Amino acid sequence: MSAGAILLWIILPYVAIATFVVGHWWRYRTDQVGWTSHSTQIFEHKILGWAGPLFHYGALAAVGGHVIGLLIPKSFTSAIGMSESTYRWFSAIAGAIAGAICVVGFVGLCWRRSTNARVRKTTSRTDLVVYGLLTILIGLGCWMTYAHNLIAASPYDYRETVSLWWRSLFTLRPNVGAVQHANTVYQVHAIVAWAFWALFPFSRLVHAWSIPLQYLGRPYILYRRRYPARAR
Repeated sequence: MSAGAILLWIILPYVAIATFVVGHWWRYRTDQVGWTSHSTQIFEHKILGWAGPLFHYGALAAVGGHVIGLLIPKSFTSAIGMSESTYRWFSAIAGAIAGAICVVGFVGLCWRRSTNARVRKTTSRTDLVVYGLLTILIGLGCWMTYAHNLIAASPYDYRETVSLWWRSLFTLRPNVGAVQHANTVYQVHAIVAWAFWALFPFSRLVHAWSIPLQYLGRPYILYRRRYPARAR
């Protein structure tokens, strides 16, 4: 096994995972005030009103598809009676829809940030790097979905390569041979994805974890008049 293979397919993933976990802990301990999306809605809300939801819903669907595709082995889908053709069309069509929605929303957000002077001034260097990584990730993801799975006569079966390697990382026995035989586009997509997740804790994306679950158990707020109502 070459040094390059060890670096890309063993060291990089584990460093990215460690950075993702420790980075969130450090960020929460040292920068709870900055644990926010740094909303710019006050500066512009028309484009944000439709681009934000499209990007978020499309991205969530895409992440869900990745988890299903990488986590669930082919043996499981075969055991429940799902043929490879059925799985291929289901994942390709669902991925194509999610990708299209995500692209439209992301393009809208990029256009908004680049054309609105006030929003542009709030953009940090980290934001620019995140936008760059997302551009590559979304672009490659759509290319793989449309060109390699939806349109291609013989779709590429990533569950025989990338998925095997991805699951093996969590058993601490990285199957480097599996990912080395993967299509180059899938390899680049995986490398950029690890860089993205390593940067995640240090960006405004941490607001994804700020789910106000405490509101579910919060008692009702009682509003009382400042002055008593006049008797009739």
